[in-house]
Amino acid sequence: MGPRQVRAEPTRNETPRDVATEERRSLGFRLDPRSETPLYQQLFDTVVERARSGAFPSGFRLPPTRNLATELGTHRNTVVRAYAELEHAGFVSSTVGRGTFIRPQASAAPIARAAEPTAAIPWSSLVSERARAEPFERFRRIGRQVARGEFVNLTRMQPSPDLIPDDLFRRCLDHVLKSHGPRAMGYAPDEGVPRLRERIAEDLVRQGVPARTEDVLITTGSQQALDVIARALVDPGDTILAQESTYPGALRIFAAAGARVESVIADREGPSMAALSGIGSRGRVKAFYLQTNHCNPTGTCVSEARRRELVRFSREVGVPLVEDDYAADLELEGGHPPPSLRALDGDVLYTGTYSKKLIPALRVGFVLCPAAMREHLVALKHTTDLGTSMLLQHALAEFLERGLMVPHLGRMRAAYRSRRDALVGSLEKHLPKSVQFDVPVRGVTLWLRLPKEVAPEAVFEEARRRGVLVSPGALYGVDGTSVGVRVTFCFEDEARLVEGGKRLGQAIDTVLAKKKLKPSAEGTVVGML
Repeated sequence: MGPRQVRAEPTRNETPRDVATEERRSLGFRLDPRSETPLYQQLFDTVVERARSGAFPSGFRLPPTRNLATELGTHRNTVVRAYAELEHAGFVSSTVGRGTFIRPQASAAPIARAAEPTAAIPWSSLVSERARAEPFERFRRIGRQVARGEFVNLTRMQPSPDLIPDDLFRRCLDHVLKSHGPRAMGYAPDEGVPRLRERIAEDLVRQGVPARTEDVLITTGSQQALDVIARALVDPGDTILAQESTYPGALRIFAAAGARVESVIADREGPSMAALSGIGSRGRVKAFYLQTNHCNPTGTCVSEARRRELVRFSREVGVPLVEDDYAADLELEGGHPPPSLRALDGDVLYTGTYSKKLIPALRVGFVLCPAAMREHLVALKHTTDLGTSMLLQHALAEFLERGLMVPHLGRMRAAYRSRRDALVGSLEKHLPKSVQFDVPVRGVTLWLRLPKEVAPEAVFEEARRRGVLVSPGALYGVDGTSVGVRVTFCFEDEARLVEGGKRLGQAIDTVLAKKKLKPSAEGTVVGML
């Protein structure tokens, strides 16, 4: 179907000669029947674009629906719907007997020139001590060194765009909008949308984590889950225990809450129970933060025996366990991890997210909380954001209800496994022998253990110069030190991971050469975690 020319209709006060002149004027509307965009939407978009650009000024009269339909060779209902949508959106106004007219469009307000300050605000003296806490300074120091440019990025902990099920999720979102309409666009209940809480409880049971709907509090990502837990438990000066190398986002949350974070050394089975002896002499200990299944950054998994010991420790000294299971469901070799702490003790605060295995931009996480903590966490969550997006909660619930999660996970695991193997193969080939690592069986990170003589930040800087980004251990150590480098394999494809491993090996060789240590041509792989 070719383009149709459209003639505008005369207003009531025009003379017959004016009418004839106006009828000969073409508006140049074009509809493409081959486009996936519905015809009424194409017409709507065209009128909106012209109204906003000023091509159709305020008061401009659009042709009657019947005339415009004839000119476009389309059904009148198409034009009627487009006009109705335009009026509903506030772009036109219609009056029976007179016609449809463009409404005035808002113009930008003039920009006033800011007054010259009479005195500088002393911002440096106003910033709180918590905002200046060491984990924040550490993050800012390293973050400033990452310049824009083309890098093989081995730091991003999110799926690459090709692994995000955008088409499937769009169908779920469309269904929510069609079935719920504006009801899905209001504020969500404080605890979260009930249907999503039910689906998450069911999804956790599938994973072997006991959960009831009433235990689930929806949060804006698992980051907010940790934040409300910290706000609910910590008074300034209280102590939080954590694995000696752990998630830096949690360290910053605890610092912002005014907590003192104390590291607990670990052995091959997890946090050392000997290191936890005498806990009562360490001040007010409010929680022990743990990533039991795949610790970020080290990839270590706490053994079942050690988990049971940790639960006994928690009960004996009255220190709650906070279990961050951010990498749930990302098993790369089949099988299952040991029972969760939450499965061993219903008083464990268990947090999770859909960012690593589904869509980061959802910002939907959750916390399973004991009944005694529920009202406190709900009140604090509501205070921080007034509720997680109800629209996205309904869409995620729809995704889960349609049974789309399990097939999607199969695709994700296969892709992550292939990418892990590509990176491991490259590291085995290019890393010096003095650098060791374990091959992860779950999650999306791999930890390189460096010789004590090599500074992780020196490796980070040399790798950056060679076009590959890695995360130095300083980001993860509770005390600001950790002799290692973390790399991820979820964001880049196999070819770029191979190249990244090669560049990283060259970078470490350069750092070793500067230390006058002899590099080797072969890497070492130690066991499987």
